[in-house]
Amino acid sequence: MHIFGGTVAQAASRITDPEFIRECADRFRAIHGRSPGDDEVQSWENSWPPLLRLLSAAELNELHLLLEYELPGTSQRVDGLLLGRRPQAESLVAVVVELKQWQHAAPHHAGTGMLKVGKREVLHPARQVGGYVNYLNEWVPPELHLDVEGLAYLHEAPPDLIDALRRLQGSGPSAAYSILGPDDVDPDTPAHLLAERLHCQDLRPAAPQRVTEFLEARHRPSPKLLAKVADVIGGHETFRLIGEQDKARQRIDSAIRAARQGHRGHLVVVTGGPGTGKTAIATRILGDLCQDPGANPRLLSPTGTLSQQLGRAVGESARGLIATLTTRQPGGLDKATSVVLLDEAHRARTGLGYRRADFPDLLTKLMADCAVLVLFLDEGQIVRPGEGTTLNELRLMAGQNKYTFAHIDLPTQFRCSGSRPYLDWVDALLSPEARPPRWSGDDYDLALVENPAQLEEWVADHIRHGRSARITAGYCWRWDSPDVPPLLPDVSIPWKDASGAHLWERPWNSRADKIVAGDGVPGRAFWATDEGGQHQIGCIYTAQGMEYDYSAVILGKDLTWTAQGWQAQPGESHDPAMKHLTAEQYLRYALNIYRVLATRGTRGTRLYSTDPATQAFLRTVLPGPTGNESH
Repeated sequence: MHIFGGTVAQAASRITDPEFIRECADRFRAIHGRSPGDDEVQSWENSWPPLLRLLSAAELNELHLLLEYELPGTSQRVDGLLLGRRPQAESLVAVVVELKQWQHAAPHHAGTGMLKVGKREVLHPARQVGGYVNYLNEWVPPELHLDVEGLAYLHEAPPDLIDALRRLQGSGPSAAYSILGPDDVDPDTPAHLLAERLHCQDLRPAAPQRVTEFLEARHRPSPKLLAKVADVIGGHETFRLIGEQDKARQRIDSAIRAARQGHRGHLVVVTGGPGTGKTAIATRILGDLCQDPGANPRLLSPTGTLSQQLGRAVGESARGLIATLTTRQPGGLDKATSVVLLDEAHRARTGLGYRRADFPDLLTKLMADCAVLVLFLDEGQIVRPGEGTTLNELRLMAGQNKYTFAHIDLPTQFRCSGSRPYLDWVDALLSPEARPPRWSGDDYDLALVENPAQLEEWVADHIRHGRSARITAGYCWRWDSPDVPPLLPDVSIPWKDASGAHLWERPWNSRADKIVAGDGVPGRAFWATDEGGQHQIGCIYTAQGMEYDYSAVILGKDLTWTAQGWQAQPGESHDPAMKHLTAEQYLRYALNIYRVLATRGTRGTRLYSTDPATQAFLRTVLPGPTGNESH
């Protein structure tokens, strides 16, 4: 998909017309279901005119140009893509053009692949171009005979910045992609030299039919890509399966074999609580499928946190194979061969607002587009209105549509030190009546703390000893911080002890989508795993699906204890999704939210409530801090 497609000459003739930008914004809205941001529109207005002046000066007017071309199956967009052909050659040539308005950029401590631009931490433009080129090489059908090249054009960059970026390229893979600045495309430069610097020398207009074939091609992973991902997953210890997990894998394999024999329409549901290995199974199955050069699998998750973490673990090559699923279908699926693995199906948008018939639109469409759909589900982790499905609903869906149906339950969990007593205790605590026994287990480190400073010291002590530890909280404080540092201390808790009154303030995790948000602060998807995350407070949306050694949980005033049991206070929640709920409606979500937060720690958990009555109740069922929790 793209927001403009036509010749360079057609775009150049309209670029000064304000109506052109408005039409592109309308097309963006129609494609993406949202309006482009002001920054996006401003970047079009700033970057498209110099690009079109350059292409016109290089006498490339008849080449086909796509602006804001979205790589199918991903959320990534290429600023500009030129399509043409070379004389006497069968191949279609695609030239990726990344546009930057940068005037300044600084090296990043993470290495030559990252830069700092103002407060943002970004990829080196040559590395970004290389990712787009690799995707097109690995996903476009080979019968199109596509040759892909790429470059970055920094139309406002001074010479010293261009020189610095080129030095950072070194002799690695990124060195294959040109970095151009204003001095490289001086108006006095002959047209043939400009075309050469744009990797467009000798390019001729492609036949309209070839352009149409490119735009309509069903993107699917190449055998080379599948082999690469299979090799990485196969050697990754995280994705080893044991016991019931391996039995689940074999049951899923049975449905896949049946589909390959022509018996299509299989729905498989894998259920299990926290830490039972649902994600490991999904990733392992993806690796198995990638061993077949003719496979066309996808591993999807409704949460960007999990899909980004998995993508990093498996490697950049997995882009498109592992993706975030919202309300849009992944591209390139086919009914004959595609197996779709939907992890964290309880977070999928399947509620009443997302269905026009008896069953969720998202799942109905996925089933229509693939041979086997496998969902990994924990109904106890449905934490938001409009999300979640149930085992019974999926069984009915299969029956009405004459799909084969299989259900696999995972009874054994490997998180929380494998402590079944702890998970049972959490379930008893976070039931509406809350009748847990006093905790006396010795196979899991669980206690109550009396103030947030004790929570922080407990976490810091574990970090000092080389373990992972994080603090999470209910969404009971405003979230006013910008996406990038400096973050604001939004989580603010007053408390008292014998020495007087105190105020404890810390920021929420960053909302930035990058791996690093800036100044040592990880992006939201990497808050749970990367250095610096211990200094911010995680919420349900960044913690769900993740784990760490030690978990500190702050219960806010959205869930309080009374003599009648738990009471929900939706007015205390700052989550916009919860504001319209009644107390009765919100109770289910609040209990699930804190159940998820309380089951992230593999070795130990500390609880603390900001509500005095709730804190008093927790003292009756939990021991206090021992003073040497980390030893």
